Amino acid sequence: MAYVVTDACIDVQDKSCIEECPVDCIYTGPRMMYINPEECVDCGRCEPACPTVSIYHEEDLPAEREQFAGINEQIFLTLGIGSPGGARKIPPLAADHEEVASWTK
Repeated sequence: MAYVVTDACIDVQDKSCIEECPVDCIYTGPRMMYINPEECVDCGRCEPACPTVSIYHEEDLPAEREQFAGINEQIFLTLGIGSPGGARKIPPLAADHEEVASWTK
């Protein structure tokens, strides 16, 4: 299981979560942050650090935000990034997941 960034992060990107993550598994996209589920160690330090209440444990996702578990996973496959072993090892993501890119609030 992993933690998941949801829609409250879109166009906000406070980045407090990045400072708390001991394994550097939170990646920055143009509009939203993403947690790589392959790298997340389920420590939970990111969740209370998020001022927008955007991060949830996958098992605790509200029903209206369940699609974000797939979005956080798919972005790494779609962009061909896989699991590089930490966000600092690569530049920020070049694109958002298509659903995030077209998201309107």
